[in-house]
Amino acid sequence: MFRNLTLTLSLALAGTVALPILPASAQDGPLRIEITDGVVEAMPIAIPAFFGDSDVAKKVRDVVARDLTGTGLFREIPAEAQVNAPGSFTEAVAYEDWRAINAQALVTAEVTSAGENISVKFRLFDVFAGQPQGDGMQFDARASDWRRAAHKIADQIYTRLTGEQAYFDSRVAFVQETGPKNARIKRIGVMDYDGSNILWMTDSSSLVLAPQFSGNGRQIVYTSYDSGFPQIRIMDVATVTSRAATQGTDSMAFSPRFSRDGRWIAYSLENGGNTDIWLMDAATGAQRQLTNAPSIETSPSFSPDGRQIVFESDRSGAPQLYVMGIEGGEPTRISFGDGRYGSPAWSPKGDLIAFTKQVGERFHIATMRSDGSGEKNLTESFLDESPTWAPNGRVVMFTRVTPGGNGQPRLHSVDITGRNMRPLNLDFAASDPSWGPVMP
Repeated sequence: MFRNLTLTLSLALAGTVALPILPASAQDGPLRIEITDGVVEAMPIAIPAFFGDSDVAKKVRDVVARDLTGTGLFREIPAEAQVNAPGSFTEAVAYEDWRAINAQALVTAEVTSAGENISVKFRLFDVFAGQPQGDGMQFDARASDWRRAAHKIADQIYTRLTGEQAYFDSRVAFVQETGPKNARIKRIGVMDYDGSNILWMTDSSSLVLAPQFSGNGRQIVYTSYDSGFPQIRIMDVATVTSRAATQGTDSMAFSPRFSRDGRWIAYSLENGGNTDIWLMDAATGAQRQLTNAPSIETSPSFSPDGRQIVFESDRSGAPQLYVMGIEGGEPTRISFGDGRYGSPAWSPKGDLIAFTKQVGERFHIATMRSDGSGEKNLTESFLDESPTWAPNGRVVMFTRVTPGGNGQPRLHSVDITGRNMRPLNLDFAASDPSWGPVMP
């Protein structure tokens, strides 16, 4: 059976995509990779050449394969080992031939072109059970959106084989950095999670910092120096227009972040030498102060339900992590290890908080449970900072800065086991990533 899904895109960033996704219960099958924090043996998966328009089919197949193998959960069986690949998309699967090379899953697909549009059909098979893994699907899209169709296929395969939400058809906001280290020129861009399809949201006429996606991916909140003083701006991603959320020259506003429902923006406000966390109603601009201490409070991040905020504070004498409710009250300290803690980011699943930790001259991206227990280092380097979560809460993207006078920031990702770390394939320096939601 086939499900026909349609990609209707005017602009992949516009948030106007109509693409219903099957519920997991409709896609479940007997084959399932178990994901734990222990050692995971990658599942052998066969992805033969896709049928149809040879040029587009090859590009779609290659993106699907890169998406899946890049997770570290899947191992692609090389083409030379595939002894009896299907001769057509409709040909019956010779399961015994795939079992002979230890393939556990098999993907077949066909890409057809019609003018400015393409259709991509795919099927996923459980080789050892000798049956399809869920229904086949067809994605119809503009030819220019072939990459999104590929990500959607990979999303479906990932979800069927892991039981988890996928993250391939998602966007990342970031800051491009150019120029010497002491006089960097910065601008905000938005790209696919893998570094493709970059669109520039700002120019380099003024300094910009720390863009953060809203929960629906339609807005970005960031710090801008276009007035000569750090203030917060909100950008509509589809129209690439922005408005000031704070303004003035007697206080500095920075480090903003949306609540998941987009109702609130938490940020830091410096006034008279003191920095506290403030809360803003994103629709009305009404603001109220959350913390009031003779210390520096910054880098707020909301829990998924929007009821709590984790933030960085040096009220104990060194930067540590604290949690408080959005109604105010006394914060609770949750970090107690050696070193300095900062830039926390609450997982979209709500179970973990990622953060930057400095111990001596080494930096780590680390995680802990929301009550402060189970602290775990994922990385170690000269300088790792600014973690952000994939939509499924399994992968963290961050900035890694190389040492030396010519050190450059680069984006990397690592999964929550700490075993699968990869640099993002960008040909320029970049920092401050913010991972947006899976596109609808």
